[in-house]
Amino acid sequence: MKTRPAGIGNVHADWMGSLPSKLSAMPLRHLAVPGSHDSFTFWVDVHAPVGPDQKVYVKYLATMFSVLAKKVMVKWSMTQNLTFKEQLDAGIRYFDLRVSSKPGESGNEIYFIHGLFGHKVRDGLLEISSFLGRHRKEVVFLDFNHYYAMEAEHHVYLISMLQEVFGSKLCNNCAVENVTLDYLWEKKYQVIVFYHHPSAQGVPVMWPGNKIPAPWANTTEPIKLIEFLETTLKERDKQGSFHVSQAILTPTVNTVAKGLLWGLRSYLVERSTFSHIVTYLNSQSTALNEIWQRNRQKPANHHVLG
Repeated sequence: MKTRPAGIGNVHADWMGSLPSKLSAMPLRHLAVPGSHDSFTFWVDVHAPVGPDQKVYVKYLATMFSVLAKKVMVKWSMTQNLTFKEQLDAGIRYFDLRVSSKPGESGNEIYFIHGLFGHKVRDGLLEISSFLGRHRKEVVFLDFNHYYAMEAEHHVYLISMLQEVFGSKLCNNCAVENVTLDYLWEKKYQVIVFYHHPSAQGVPVMWPGNKIPAPWANTTEPIKLIEFLETTLKERDKQGSFHVSQAILTPTVNTVAKGLLWGLRSYLVERSTFSHIVTYLNSQSTALNEIWQRNRQKPANHHVLG
């Protein structure tokens, strides 16, 4: 796996295990858990084909202008600047995962994807599993919510891979209200996998996607985003599920055109979003905000699970 020197410390690597007993006994759905958006995009491959998740005109431009076009795509595909290990050390526990096979490649290998292909999924899972082996009271949520160019055999391969890598760490699907850290620690569970595809039906350790709705604001305006987050959070209790607050702005074609050479982080996130998000987090959870405030480097886009 492509890595780089660690940019932050591991001061929050054991934050779940350090919670007071009144919180470890509380259903996890009532706790604010920090997460990341397109969690795997700290590295993408400019030499691989453009992903099948892209529109036809993007694929055409990438074909015509090759590596040059892909270098521009990198600026808008990479939503994180921390590796999986760095995110875990920083306290991130929810991971938003989109995956794809690589058309034209033999076998059933699966890759992370967001416009461009990232690492092999297996490599990412092994890195997460290694962290969990060193931090026995930490729990992660793996949300597999988008699949591209995947047939039945690819899903069988991915589900088997998840079971092989995590084994007894996988939590069985159960009533959301029953899931507390105390319960997970007692069972030695550390991984909850949400699999948004019918292929996982009947697999006890695969949780259905409807147990973790993630409403999407689909806006470039920070104020509208905050209003949307506040509205959807109030509706959470009616659903009886986990809930993802997607604190992200979504660029339009016009947004990308205006900031073509700037990229997502410089043009959209840092110029307009981050101060609004920090203010919102301040109003929601002092403990959660502290996790991010005390780290000098932060993921470019955030999710909050609760």
